[in-house]
Amino acid sequence: MARRPLPRILTHSAPLARMAHSAPLTRSRELARSAADSASDVFHPLITIGRGLRRLGAAGRERWAGTPKEQRGPLAFFVGACLLVVWLVPYGPLLALIAVMGAGAWAGRERTPVATGPSEAETERLRALYEALVPYLSAEGDPSPLYAHGGDWERAFVEYAFDDSGRLERLQLKYPAYFTDGEDRSRVRIEQVLYAKAGRGREYHFTWDEVANQLTLTVLDALPTDIAAQRFVTSPGETVLGFTDPDSVQRTLPVTGGEESRDAPPVVWRTGQRSTEPHLLVLGQPGTGATTLLRSIALQALQHGDVLVIDGSGTGEYGCLAGRRGVLGVESGLAGALATLEWASHETGRRLVEGNRARQAGGAAPDDTRRPLWIIADRPTALSHIAVAEGRDDPQRWLQVPLRHGRAAHVTVVVADQFETAELLSDPVRAHTKARVVLGPATSEEVRAVLGAPPHTTPPAMVPPGRGYARLGNAPVLRLQVPATPDPLDDATGQAHREAVTALLPERTVPADGAEPTEPVTGREPLDTGKPVTRGTSVDVGKSGDVGTSARAAGAEPDGGSAAAGAAPDAEETGSAAEPVGASPRVRTDKGGEPRVIKGSVEAVRAEG
Repeated sequence: MARRPLPRILTHSAPLARMAHSAPLTRSRELARSAADSASDVFHPLITIGRGLRRLGAAGRERWAGTPKEQRGPLAFFVGACLLVVWLVPYGPLLALIAVMGAGAWAGRERTPVATGPSEAETERLRALYEALVPYLSAEGDPSPLYAHGGDWERAFVEYAFDDSGRLERLQLKYPAYFTDGEDRSRVRIEQVLYAKAGRGREYHFTWDEVANQLTLTVLDALPTDIAAQRFVTSPGETVLGFTDPDSVQRTLPVTGGEESRDAPPVVWRTGQRSTEPHLLVLGQPGTGATTLLRSIALQALQHGDVLVIDGSGTGEYGCLAGRRGVLGVESGLAGALATLEWASHETGRRLVEGNRARQAGGAAPDDTRRPLWIIADRPTALSHIAVAEGRDDPQRWLQVPLRHGRAAHVTVVVADQFETAELLSDPVRAHTKARVVLGPATSEEVRAVLGAPPHTTPPAMVPPGRGYARLGNAPVLRLQVPATPDPLDDATGQAHREAVTALLPERTVPADGAEPTEPVTGREPLDTGKPVTRGTSVDVGKSGDVGTSARAAGAEPDGGSAAAGAAPDAEETGSAAEPVGASPRVRTDKGGEPRVIKGSVEAVRAEG
């Protein structure tokens, strides 16, 4: 059946257009719009109050519905009592009406809607991150996979946050229960994917919740590098290795950083008889701050104990400690290192014997056996290499007794070396140093090999000096920033850091009678190198005017063997500027069997030989 044509009035719309744009109709439309706007302006307060009363009423009904039935009676009685009091108070109903109108006006005000949900760019970033995790968090045969190509990323990502620049700042995601979150390799693989997709150049912290099957990624702030050497508020037996994140430790210390004072979370290493990790091992690349850490430890140890320093590198980094009160020796040559470490080994045994005798007699141990003794060895493998070349004993051999029995004898050993020569460290050093520090750039495998566990953070893009990781025993791996403790004798050290380190140095020692420094020890009579070791001989650490004198003049020579005694006064402020740093008198035996004292380092000993 053919369609009937439309009426002419509907097919030709020109008359309708003329009627719509006629002057009377346009004027009427404008009048109606003006009246509506005027009425809206006049009744706007009433509209706002009405909207607010409606919201308050809805909130009251929800509160009443959420109230348990056994509490509705007391609540209704309380409301009725309040209404009665308002009714009895003069002008109470009027004031109540005004209060209700004000509350309605406040609740009914127009509020700017808050934008919720990620933006388009943030959504694309989250979707890309979700797709990158699909190959690692999905499995064939899963009837309802949480991760699938083209899946819903909102199911997997529980919480997320972005910074002002649109970069991911926090992410909490769920993963399936069959994911092997107990294996380090599986974890590292997921962490690497998140690190690449969330944006490189920042440090991320990963928190695994095996019970809830959730992983939380958090962006970490850079550790402060403006904390210099200073007197930390610690008790005896506590040493501050550096500072870490606030959420990693439950303690803060007042520190001065730059020109302001604040509280910083420290990494505190506890030593002594009750310590489970009495010795420390530091490994790192050259120039990453290992010597700075050892210098900081030495300055803190001098507050309550004595220090022996073995500088295997021979660069004079510990020259500022020479001749200071409490410093028993600063050795950089093989001969001096062997004699000093041999004395330290015998001193450890003497302390054990004296303490055992005192306890068996029912008394307290002597004071000299309870004073902490610190043995700080920087790059002992360098001296071990020289010892092998010269056919002499390895200096690490004399660290065996202090490492094994040092905790009971109040002897602490700190060893620092480099990754390239770490395999040259002796087995006792590796076995008894339960506190570990890794400084400088290192892969997750290198950190795991040293600390026994991988770090839960990604490496920073730029590694400042003194930046690394620390682990004390079986505790979690912590980020670490060593306080700046440069060599004050170095010309490149800033004035502020030089003054900070110098303020912590003990005073220089002089002879007990207060006279001027005596003549060099080279004019003294040679010592008897064949004198046997006398057990129980004590060392007067209070008279440490001679570097190494108190460490080697107590008869701690090897049993019927090579020279282990003969020390010289320490390099005082005057009269020894021309000698190399760490130079001290050595005892060397000629072919004829006569011992003679040689002033200088190991190179000088070789030249004399």
